[in-house]
Amino acid sequence: MADTRRLTRPPSAAPPKRLSSPGRNEKRVTLGADKGYNTQDHAGNLRALGVTPHVAQNNTETKTGKRRKSAIDGRTTRHAGYKISQVRRKATGCIFSWGKQHVTLRKAKVRGIGKLGALFDINLAAYNLARMPGLLAA
Repeated sequence: MADTRRLTRPPSAAPPKRLSSPGRNEKRVTLGADKGYNTQDHAGNLRALGVTPHVAQNNTETKTGKRRKSAIDGRTTRHAGYKISQVRRKATGCIFSWGKQHVTLRKAKVRGIGKLGALFDINLAAYNLARMPGLLAA
C-alpha cells in the first residue's frame, strides 16, 4: 500500500527564516531544478525563503489528455535570467549524462576524492574532444 502522507514540517516547527531581500547592488538568490521539483509546495517554500525557483516548467500532457498546471508562473518565466538558467542547466546535464553513458562515471571504480576528481577531469577532457569536430565545423 502506498504511503500517502505528505512531507511537510511539523506544526511545532518554527517557520523558515526569510533570506534578506536583495538590495540595489545585490543579486537575487535563485535555485534551479528539473521538472520533478515543479510542485506548489516546493515553489511556495522557496518563495517563502526569498529564493526564486528556476525550476523547469512541467506543462506536458498527461496520459488522459489533460494539461499539467505548472507551479512556476509568469513571475519567474518572464525574466531573461530564467531562460538562461534553463539553457545552462540543460547544457550541464548533457555533460554529466554523457559521462555516465560513455565513460565510467556511472559506477566509479576508484576510491578517494582525489582519484574521483581526476576521473571527472578526464571525463571533461574526453567530452571536449568528442565535441571538437562539431565545434570546428561551425
